[in-house]
Amino acid sequence: MKIKVLGPGCKNCKTLEAAVVKVVAEMGLEASVEKVENYGKIVELGVMMTPGLIINGKIKSTGRLPKDDEIARWIKEEM
Repeated sequence: MKIKVLGPGCKNCKTLEAAVVKVVAEMGLEASVEKVENYGKIVELGVMMTPGLIINGKIKSTGRLPKDDEIARWIKEEM
């Protein structure tokens, strides 16, 4: 499973990255969590508002901090 957290390094972006790492660990999954901070790459990936979350190439969230249960649900959808 490939997970990308998109954002320039602001507080919300760091919070989302930490939440994703926590949920993945709690679920006991093998997943790569990549932080994308380059604005050009973020736009290339189709995200206009950060923080953004992409799981297995699908945009799941942009411009807000999803709750842990939402993150877990999206991960399960992509398994």
